[in-house]
Amino acid sequence: MADGDATHLDAATFAAFVDHTLLKPEATRAQIVDLCAEAVELRTAAVCTNGLWVPTVAAELAGSDVAVCSVVGFPLGAMSNTSVAAETRDAVDSGAVEIDMVIAVGHLRAHDDRAAAEAVAAVRAAAPDATLKVILETAILSDDEIVRACRLSVGAGADFVKTSTGFNTAGGATEAAVRLMRDTVGPDIGVKASGGIRSLADVEAMLAAGASRLGMSATAQVIAELEDRH
Repeated sequence: MADGDATHLDAATFAAFVDHTLLKPEATRAQIVDLCAEAVELRTAAVCTNGLWVPTVAAELAGSDVAVCSVVGFPLGAMSNTSVAAETRDAVDSGAVEIDMVIAVGHLRAHDDRAAAEAVAAVRAAAPDATLKVILETAILSDDEIVRACRLSVGAGADFVKTSTGFNTAGGATEAAVRLMRDTVGPDIGVKASGGIRSLADVEAMLAAGASRLGMSATAQVIAELEDRH
């Protein structure tokens, strides 16, 4: 099944789109271990956690095909470039092979695209071999800001653009934002939808809009829906 194609979705093809995610500040080691075990069983694309848990995730996923993903500059995107680059290097040194960073929304609002791009480039330089996803926080951006953020992120070396942190009260992923992001970056850059994706209907809507990766914690629930369907 091609990226973004919701046709003939089954449990295996669905799981391959998923970054199985736990980013709550109250998450415990036991919960992270359970998350990894579930990801291995379901064969998701990755497990995404805060940097604190990357060594644990790397150990739990060793020998599996599930990638280790860490967020950096999360959830505000308001760290200095030096700090977020250091956080990125630490995550990679601990075993992360995918990095989800948060763009500085203030730079976008001020039309300081150069500063926003420099932040993305700093993370890219700190993790040259990692898959880099740039979180835009689309719920608080205008269409123009989303387009500019996508373009500058790709220009600075991003492999994916991503909708949301899931922490902003304005909302998470929407079909309109995903479609705009896909139209902007074209077919060769990834689009990750995250934030508020909890049902099979949500999944199918995001894939149909052009998402090629899904950040979510409700993975098992969606698989149960798929099994009921079939």
